[in-house]
Amino acid sequence: MLGQYLISNVNKWQELLKWNGWGYNDSKFIFNKKGQAEFTGKRYRLGGMVLPTFKEWIEKTFGASLEHKTTSRASLNVNDVPPSIVNEEFLQDLRATNISYSQDAEDRVFRAHGHCLHEIFVLREGMFKRIPDIVVWPVCHEDVVKIVELACKHNLCIIPFGGGTSVSSALECPEEEKRTIVSLDTSQMNRILWIDEKNLTACVEAGIVGQDLEKQLAESGFCTGHEPDSMEFSSLGGWVATRASGMKKNIYGNIEDLVIHIKMVTPRGIVEKNCQVPRMSTGPDIHHFIMGSEGTLGVVTEVTIKIRPVPEYQKYGSVVFPNFERGVACLREVAKQRCAPASIRLVDNAQFQFGHALKPQVASIFTSFLDGLKKFYITKFKGFDPNILCVATLLFEGDREKVLQHEKQVYDIATKFGGLAAGEDNGQRGYMLTFVIAYLRDLGLDYYVIGESFETSVPWDRVLDLCRNVKERIVRECKEKGVQFAPLSTCRVTQTYDAGACVYFYFAFNYRGISDPIHVYEQIERAAREEILANGGSLSHHHGVGKLRKRWMKESISDVGLGMLRSVKEYVDPNNIFGNKNLL
Repeated sequence: MLGQYLISNVNKWQELLKWNGWGYNDSKFIFNKKGQAEFTGKRYRLGGMVLPTFKEWIEKTFGASLEHKTTSRASLNVNDVPPSIVNEEFLQDLRATNISYSQDAEDRVFRAHGHCLHEIFVLREGMFKRIPDIVVWPVCHEDVVKIVELACKHNLCIIPFGGGTSVSSALECPEEEKRTIVSLDTSQMNRILWIDEKNLTACVEAGIVGQDLEKQLAESGFCTGHEPDSMEFSSLGGWVATRASGMKKNIYGNIEDLVIHIKMVTPRGIVEKNCQVPRMSTGPDIHHFIMGSEGTLGVVTEVTIKIRPVPEYQKYGSVVFPNFERGVACLREVAKQRCAPASIRLVDNAQFQFGHALKPQVASIFTSFLDGLKKFYITKFKGFDPNILCVATLLFEGDREKVLQHEKQVYDIATKFGGLAAGEDNGQRGYMLTFVIAYLRDLGLDYYVIGESFETSVPWDRVLDLCRNVKERIVRECKEKGVQFAPLSTCRVTQTYDAGACVYFYFAFNYRGISDPIHVYEQIERAAREEILANGGSLSHHHGVGKLRKRWMKESISDVGLGMLRSVKEYVDPNNIFGNKNLL
């Protein structure tokens, strides 16, 4: 009975989500009968709202037209799905464990991919050549131990699956893999095992997704504060496996700052430290072999993580700067003075225009009048050029009194760099858009527009050059590769540190007239990555390497560094049971 309950539980979640696009089935951007853009569903604040200027923006920016529409397949054709090849002896042993499993085509395809552009394109137009042969759903650490032991006994390949939000091709099955591929789905390992209020820690199973973790902790008055853009769908184990970062890392830290203890099952056995302490000096930290290992060494099953009391007060804000250079200089000063709010993000002008195009229809004349006044004040009275200005969005958290002092300190710094306070509403809207922007790619694909995001970290003195050079390189490469319409090439500074920042790029173009758009896109993205590295940027700040970026690993961490990682892999997993081919 447990198995049946489990599978119906899994199916409920699976049915809520799109099989060939981002997020919830009931949430998407569409053009209604009047040709106006709107966002469907009631899950987000933008739900049910009309976006009166978005159609004009997409036509002007991409040369797209509502008359030129592509069609993706409405549902999965199971006849296109590669057959499941599973060793019968393994199946007998698996049944004896009472662990739920499935060989259904839908279940296998759902776990055969992440959310890279080429993966979604394949789902819309064709099918993967290789997908998992079987999906298993452990419910606890002991189940994972049993599955890994069976995989070693029968020489199978395991690919761990958390929330499926990977953007590095990490979940794609290697086409040449001849062994049975097992997708080990951790989603049913989703409990908080204990909360320690004295030490402010919680032990949590690795399959829990971010929004559920925060919801359950909040019932006891706590939070982790770790909020990546994908937190609705990504899992705690996935955060550990990719060295994730959240938008409020200035207060709460990145995943490596939050983790106290990790339990991981490998083909050699279980890896964990003997105590739950804040720091140890016992040689190289084994957690740093696990964090960022991207499913190549084993399965993270339990994580002890720092927690904090839910902040009593939260306040949004925004600042308009005359140009991007001034905005970056302000963020640098805020970082130097170590007074960054929970989140501070700076968008360039193209992204500001993009955000403006997503503004919903205003219900009140008074609000539109105020908006008009604000615009007049900033552009006419203060002399800001609407085609050059940029905007920073802010989020403050903590005790009310401290937040208000903190806010004043940040706004005082902003003033020195020509910044003007632009209100709480703009700040709040900026953060709300974080969760809906990912839905735009599916709309774009319906109208011949393909797009992707990618990120890097960079020292402060290279931020401006890197942003400019990468955007220019994208435009140049598009021309050279025969893209007939000007691309969107835009960036934002999303996280700040003492010694540098994380920069996040959006890039999209209209591919009408191109016979192999994905190949062209991949060539351009590769060139953009080369440009990032040439300008002193990192291979990745938080998305990870996967199979997409591993060609640059030797250049990134040195020949010897790569050899060290290979040695760990060879010792922990000599038969390559965890054979997803990420990183190495």
